[in-house]
Amino acid sequence: MATQSAAISRLLPWVAPATDADWDALYAEQLPRVCNYFRFRVGNDAVAEDLTSVTFVKAWQARGRYRRNLSRFSTWLLVIARNVATDHFRRQRPHAPLEAAEQLPSGSTPADEHERRAGLARLSDLLAGLPERERDLLALKYGAGLTNRAIARHLGLSESNVGTIVHRTIETLRAGWKEGDS
Repeated sequence: MATQSAAISRLLPWVAPATDADWDALYAEQLPRVCNYFRFRVGNDAVAEDLTSVTFVKAWQARGRYRRNLSRFSTWLLVIARNVATDHFRRQRPHAPLEAAEQLPSGSTPADEHERRAGLARLSDLLAGLPERERDLLALKYGAGLTNRAIARHLGLSESNVGTIVHRTIETLRAGWKEGDS
C-alpha cells in the first residue's frame, strides 16, 4: 500500500497527502514569511513570534486536512496565519458588562439634539434677515476666524468700522433672539 501511495505521489504530485510533505523544509522556507506577516500586522516582535509559533502548531495539527490540489502550502499557511491574527485582535477587544455602561458619560440626548437643531434653525433665520454686508462680516469673523484687521483689508473698510458693524450686528441678533423667547 505504501509503494502504491508513493507511486501515486510521483505521478500526481498535487494529490499527494500532506503527511508526505517535508515539514522541516516547509517550516524553514515559510517561517520568515509568516513571522514578517505578523510583524507588520501587530508591530511587536515578541507578539509576532508568539503568533508565528501558534500558526505553525495549528498547521501541524491540521496537516491531515491540507490538500495540495486546492492550494499551495504557503497559501494554506497564510490563511491559518490570518485566522490566528484575527483571533489575537478579537482577544484584545475590551469586553465589559452592560451594567458598566451606566457609568459612562452620556452624549447628547435626543431632546438636547432637537434643542440644538432648533437653535441653529432660529439663528439661521435671524442671519437671513440681515443685510448682505453684515452676513459677510459675521461669516468672515466667526466662520473663517479672521481678525477685524484682516476683514478690513479684505473688504476695504477701516478696522474701527468693522468692529462697530460687527458689534451692532451682534446686538441686533441678540435682540431678535430675545424677541423670539418672549
